[in-house]
Amino acid sequence: MTLSENLADMEMHARHFRDREGFTYTVLDPADGDVIGCVYIYPPLDATHDVRVQSWMRVSHADLDTPVWQAVNGWLAGDAWPFDRIRYAPRVQDDAADGDGADTRSGAG
Repeated sequence: MTLSENLADMEMHARHFRDREGFTYTVLDPADGDVIGCVYIYPPLDATHDVRVQSWMRVSHADLDTPVWQAVNGWLAGDAWPFDRIRYAPRVQDDAADGDGADTRSGAG
């Protein structure tokens, strides 16, 4: 991604946040404040879910992928958000729980 493409992407996410169309959060390294990942919370692409969530972590912090996934699941399942049917990009360890690891709520799946 070029610098201008990245800027356009950041402006789009800021516009979505302002207009409450979607929410993008950066994951920061507490040691130095560097961006080490990102979480995207957007409307679902189907009628089966209330929300669609994706996240990524830099390769240098890949070991935090599952803990971030678990923390975001807990946050979305709490009282802060009105979601009951969450579609969050699956994680390998979750495949056995519900068949595709995608539907989550309060740690289920």
